[in-house]
Amino acid sequence: MARLIRNKQGIPSTLLTRFLNSPSSLLTLPYYSTSKRSLRTLAYEEIQANPNKPYTHTAFILHGLLGSARNWRSFSRTLVSSLSDSPSEWRMVLVDLRNHGKSAEMEGLDPPHDLVNAAKDLGNLINSKGWESPDVVIGHSMGGKVALQFAKGCGNRDYGENVKLPKQLWVLDSVPGEVISDNSDGEVEKVLQTLQSLPSTVPSRKWLVNHMLDLGFSKSLSEWIGTNLKKAGGEETWAFNLEGAAQMFHSYRELSYWSLLEHPPKGLEISIVRAEKSDRWDADVITRLESLASPEGDGSAGKISVHVLPSSGHWVHVDNPKGLLEIMAPKLKSLMP
Repeated sequence: MARLIRNKQGIPSTLLTRFLNSPSSLLTLPYYSTSKRSLRTLAYEEIQANPNKPYTHTAFILHGLLGSARNWRSFSRTLVSSLSDSPSEWRMVLVDLRNHGKSAEMEGLDPPHDLVNAAKDLGNLINSKGWESPDVVIGHSMGGKVALQFAKGCGNRDYGENVKLPKQLWVLDSVPGEVISDNSDGEVEKVLQTLQSLPSTVPSRKWLVNHMLDLGFSKSLSEWIGTNLKKAGGEETWAFNLEGAAQMFHSYRELSYWSLLEHPPKGLEISIVRAEKSDRWDADVITRLESLASPEGDGSAGKISVHVLPSSGHWVHVDNPKGLLEIMAPKLKSLMP
């Protein structure tokens, strides 16, 4: 048995039986029950393989721009199930970043809406719950840079003495440096501009998908945007704070974490996963990244490892979840209880 807990003030917990872009070919997973817990900061969900056992290790999972925790439920379940034969008992904490998912409805997540504050929210969550720091932080796309900022903040003790550096940081298909416009096809900008041009409510999900298709966006992208709607009376509205998310995207583009990768703190391994078919990487960035991949060393500094996920585009947990699992699970199992 395994447990999933959704956390949001005043919202009943129900387990969805379908998940965004979750391939039906994933491993057979155990049953997940649900319960409710109040929270005054970020919304989150927890997944454990054995609900009757205390967890020994925790991993935070951070989604990308215009995403939410639910995007990562299916993969997180598979991951925690694959770790159930290890001596450790793992807990996955799937976070809704500020302006996204259930956190978009939370009060107190004030501007500026940037990656520095998004990472600080994680520190506040740990402190408010009285948790120990996560052993692992996993971030996809924009969430990967939030993870890097969190590690940087932990190293500077920005979140207090209780919030310590994780042992592993996973950055999934997220370019660690500045994102230069000349090296981008501008798709994200076009999506944000399109959404900002629409009214705050739309007639239906079908209408939105058809509208995006008419504007030339791909079917998969249009349908994914359609999943980010919620009911508002007889119409649909965004499940995210669009203006706040756009500000976070600008911060994502501007911030660089090369210095952190060049000088990783002692005790931290940063694993970069680049999707083989991703369009987000140019040759210079790949070369620079691979030059930083470090041998075991003498333990006086942290470590960088670089992995290529074959047969995958940017949506790594959808395009090749099995391959991603094969890269990640052995390293997580290596963490001793």
